[in-house]
Amino acid sequence: MKISNPNSNKGAFLLILIFVILISVTVGLALSLRVNTVDENLKSDRVIKTLVVMEDKNRVLFTDVFIYYPETKKGNLINIVENTGAIFKSLGRVDAIEAVYLEKGIDSYKSEIENLVGQTIPFHIILNLSKFGELTDMLGGMKIFIPSPVDVKNDDGERYLLPSGVVSLDGEKIQDYLNYEKSDETEEDIIERRQNVLLAFFSALSRNEKLVRDKKSFSEINKKMTSNLDDDEFHHLLTMISEVDSEHLSVRKVTGSQRIVDGKKLLFPLNDGQFIKEVFLQISNSLISLDETNSNRPYLLSVLNGTTVQGLAHNTSIILQSAGYDVLSQGNADSNDYEKTVIINHIGNAEACKILGDFIHCSNILEENVSSETEFTNVSTVDFTIILGKDFDGRYVRNKS
Repeated sequence: MKISNPNSNKGAFLLILIFVILISVTVGLALSLRVNTVDENLKSDRVIKTLVVMEDKNRVLFTDVFIYYPETKKGNLINIVENTGAIFKSLGRVDAIEAVYLEKGIDSYKSEIENLVGQTIPFHIILNLSKFGELTDMLGGMKIFIPSPVDVKNDDGERYLLPSGVVSLDGEKIQDYLNYEKSDETEEDIIERRQNVLLAFFSALSRNEKLVRDKKSFSEINKKMTSNLDDDEFHHLLTMISEVDSEHLSVRKVTGSQRIVDGKKLLFPLNDGQFIKEVFLQISNSLISLDETNSNRPYLLSVLNGTTVQGLAHNTSIILQSAGYDVLSQGNADSNDYEKTVIINHIGNAEACKILGDFIHCSNILEENVSSETEFTNVSTVDFTIILGKDFDGRYVRNKS
């Protein structure tokens, strides 16, 4: 009869134990060394940039780049309209950017938008309209201001009824709000309506911050959205986003000229796309550079034409408004013979004035004598006055040499 060696059994057990310990240590070490993509991004870029897309039945309802600065909880949205036109490499033709998403998917879409704005956008969130309705109910509704009652029918005879005022729309009604069409609505009206939903979404996230933080609740929220992050990283990202100061969240949009190409009306960004790159950079820098008090509000400008060029103040005002400034007044200066463009700083905020100057390449700045006590109660009705001189070409100040 063969007798087993007890020492051999002990040796085998010891080897198995050592193997289990090694695996446990390796797994534990791997988990401890695992890098969170969101935190890693913040080490190289102080703002978080996320692409947000709302889709429905082979169409894109809206696309925005959300730029968020976690230190101050401030953020901005840049709306990329669906008919933004360019020569898109992924398509090999001139078309509306929406075609990239529908034909090539989110990765190519994000890549083309990165080319458009001139910066990397690490994260994306896709919202599907039907799932967004369910998400709306989970977040307790979306608060929307509807200026007048809606009572319209679509071509299939489906009727849309919405009340006026500040209302909290449930999942079904938020879909109605995004879907209805009125014959007297302009493209701008439709874009604004859809942007109202996105603003309401961020407000709902902020209102439900505790719900988002709770991992059990988040697991259900997570099912209603698609992201390029794993569950833990997406939870971390959405938790950070839910802290945004939604009351001061504003929307910028791509500005350009519309042209008909192959029967399609396309919007081509200004200056062959260079303008939107500068706006994107200016907004990112403003979020970081301005202190919390001063970044709570858009700056008020007066734009005056100090030249004989007709419409210069008006056209410049449109550019500045696209960059996030409020132009309170525009008109002619006291003379049409200004050689150099000048910015007058009425509030004593040198940093904000420099950002404005950098945007139009103007270094000729005059400081109005302002004490710290009167910075926000100055007799001037605007923060900065821009007087356009002969060195301004409609976009930049050009130094003549």
